[in-house]
Amino acid sequence: MPPATLPSAPEAAILVIYTGGTVGMAYNRRGELVPMNFEQIRKKMPELRQLNMRVEVTNLGEPIDSSNVTVQDWLRLAALIEENYARYDGFVVLHGTDTMAYSAAALSFLLENLGKAVVFTGAQVPVGRIRTDARRNLVTALEMAAARHPMAGAVRVPEVCVFFNDLLIRGNRAKKVESQQYNAFRSENYPPLARAGIELDFNDKQIRRLPSAPLHAHQRLDDQVTILRLFPGLTERMMRAQLDAEELRGCVLETYGSGNAPTAPWFLRCLREATDRGVHLLNVSQCEEGRVLQGRYETSAYFRELGVLGGDDITVEAAIAKLMFVLGLRQNPAETRRLLTQDLRGEITII
Repeated sequence: MPPATLPSAPEAAILVIYTGGTVGMAYNRRGELVPMNFEQIRKKMPELRQLNMRVEVTNLGEPIDSSNVTVQDWLRLAALIEENYARYDGFVVLHGTDTMAYSAAALSFLLENLGKAVVFTGAQVPVGRIRTDARRNLVTALEMAAARHPMAGAVRVPEVCVFFNDLLIRGNRAKKVESQQYNAFRSENYPPLARAGIELDFNDKQIRRLPSAPLHAHQRLDDQVTILRLFPGLTERMMRAQLDAEELRGCVLETYGSGNAPTAPWFLRCLREATDRGVHLLNVSQCEEGRVLQGRYETSAYFRELGVLGGDDITVEAAIAKLMFVLGLRQNPAETRRLLTQDLRGEITII
């Protein structure tokens, strides 16, 4: 009889941070969808035992519906990762899909000098259902978080990412685009960092690698910001209701096409008055693909004169998170404008 094979040492230690969301929901006896603890998820997903890694679980307290996620939850997540950074090789954040792109973008800014993978994932269908995507998303997210380069042995993806339906996307490039299909997230202006097929196929040229430095988890975000989406029929009264808000410090201005907007005198006056009060306006296109090119057409040529900042190809989700982060740094106005137009975490493509 051959000797028994001893289990090999775990290849990695991964901390799973459960915040809530569909991935952790199950139906009770009355047919109601209710949160369950992660030990129940382990029982429903015996395939987790086949992974050669040490997986530990923590949470932020009571499960949070992602529609209720707040700035304070982002700060708690960042602090929790910093607190456990030395003990684990990577992190997986289980999160509801509705605001996952916002949370991933926020964490990408808060976690400065990140050298390990922080992978957000979730599900469109609860783990208790037969046709769930939770199993594949969670198992592969764990593999992505633990992945090492086969030659150098370094962390394969030292970034905040979103993994969903076989795609690993940079966190501050992700956007939720689907509510009824499994391919819920997309990155229109930047290629995926990896694809999960029979093997994990990494796009190493697109992955950011930074010089080794201690992780710093920022603990300040400025939530005195808003998003103003332009549309035909927007009135001065409605626009002022947002831009004249007391203590407003920043606004993501969702414009048309490559950054175009009306040229009506009242519209320009509203923008001028806002920037004169020190409100930082970040011009972001409503289009999912493409980028803002201020000055390309007459309808955006005046933005620079008014002090409106071009957002290049940033997503709205990343733009609002970046605005909160940069304003939270409490820099002088000139440095704030510089940081808002600089590529900080791979969120924009400088051309």
